[in-house]
Amino acid sequence: MYSACPKCGHAPMPQQQAFPAACPACGVILAKVGQVARRTVVVEPESDEPSVLLALPKRVDPARWWLRVVLWALFTVWGVRLIGADHRTGDIGESFLHGPLLIFHEAGHVLFALFGEWLRMAGGSIFQLLLPGMICWTLLFKQRDAFGAAIGLWLLGVSLLDLAPYVYDALHPQLMLITGATGEEGGHDWIYLLSSLHLLPQAQTLGGLLRVLGASVVIVALAWAGLVLWLQRRHFAAGEVIQEE
Repeated sequence: MYSACPKCGHAPMPQQQAFPAACPACGVILAKVGQVARRTVVVEPESDEPSVLLALPKRVDPARWWLRVVLWALFTVWGVRLIGADHRTGDIGESFLHGPLLIFHEAGHVLFALFGEWLRMAGGSIFQLLLPGMICWTLLFKQRDAFGAAIGLWLLGVSLLDLAPYVYDALHPQLMLITGATGEEGGHDWIYLLSSLHLLPQAQTLGGLLRVLGASVVIVALAWAGLVLWLQRRHFAAGEVIQEE
């Protein structure tokens, strides 16, 4: 029931507003105005949302929602394949994402070079993890985009998976480095780092733990993204419509 015309603001309105009732002033069909308003679902964030992690956008566009469902499915399949890569042989090095992550890794060496040799060597791995973490944080707290933040967390998990073979390889170097040689000839970050910490004998254990951590982060990120999509779809199912701004 409209107390005033949603188009021109005229009041009062007819008590019976079912089709074909119209505004006495501008003639707009009131039932058709309601149909147009329902094409866009506007969802105000609920006060009882548990945290910013599940915050809903003010506007849920159905086309964009379905696109995100497709992306979620693709990232799920991709994530499962990456989790299945053998960290003992460095299979993940054949994946598409290894190239961009390697660029981030090498950039980290440059950025941390000012802070001494140890941080220069560690800086590659630090920045490889820091950048996806920053993407996740920015999307969540600056853009209020929980789904995008979940994908950023997914990338962080994949980055951990990508580092696991490098750590594992430190004990018995087999992986080919960008220098064209294995770590036995020098230039292996984790041989240097673990040796300095007297942890080189535990390299394979640490590499395995890093793989488990990375797989866990990927799974959590996918579950988070799926939950965000489900919450948005729940509003669709409930037919929630709030008058357009």
